[in-house]
Amino acid sequence: MTTETQTHSDPNARAVVGAHDLPAGVDVPDVAPIARNGNRRSPAEEARTLVASSTSGTLGTLSEDGTPWASLVTYGVMADGSPVLCLSTLAEHARNLERNRQASLMIADPNHTGEVLAGGRVTLAGRVHRSDEHPDEASAREAHLEAVPSAAMYADFNDFSFWVLEVERARWVGGYGRMDTAMADDYAAAEPDPVEPQALDAVEHLNADHSDALLLMALAFGAYPDASKASCTRADRYGLDLDLVTPDGPRATRVSFTEKITSPGGLRAATVDLARRAREKNLAPTSA
Repeated sequence: MTTETQTHSDPNARAVVGAHDLPAGVDVPDVAPIARNGNRRSPAEEARTLVASSTSGTLGTLSEDGTPWASLVTYGVMADGSPVLCLSTLAEHARNLERNRQASLMIADPNHTGEVLAGGRVTLAGRVHRSDEHPDEASAREAHLEAVPSAAMYADFNDFSFWVLEVERARWVGGYGRMDTAMADDYAAAEPDPVEPQALDAVEHLNADHSDALLLMALAFGAYPDASKASCTRADRYGLDLDLVTPDGPRATRVSFTEKITSPGGLRAATVDLARRAREKNLAPTSA
């Protein structure tokens, strides 16, 4: 797995932007540094989480003359992260796959709002197999129909087949300057984050009702003891991302949970525990 993850919130972001061929006279703006602390999802986990969060994406195939062809498709996901498509030979992309089994599938974060390119996305690249060529044909069919129930109306038509994309490489992009690659073994072994479906609501709740607790977390564990305000920008199975107001300007940091969350309902308990530990640390007497 390559390691080139960078973020426009970290001190090295100017180097990322500066690597572009900028027009003469264009200056790279300063950005808010982020403390490099706390556990984070791996690129493989990021990819698996994005794939699990949606049921549609853009399929890339090669036409008969070798030109690329992009199509909107729906998919389900097998236990190892392999997407399963249900395609008709009436569609050009299905005929392309019959000739050339190379394919890619791009999936964008369905929950992102705002500037499109600031959102997360992942591209999965590999080779496809018809489900009747797959060792677990029944599971492939079940995965697609569970994700796309309406496919049951046409899945048994003679011109439709299920196709499984065997992922060889996953390219994850987390927004501007945040990107990395996960290869087949890491991708297959990773898990989707179980708290992702609740994360947006949790972030909204924390900011609306628990801003005082977020500030205590930042003071205790966020490497910015002079912060005066904190808001949550992301929650995942490992911790919280916080935006801060400090005397030196805006900053961003990460605070981690005691343990990785393993179930969908674990986010609330982990956040309550984090707030409790932050209060205890902030109230503890300091040595002279």
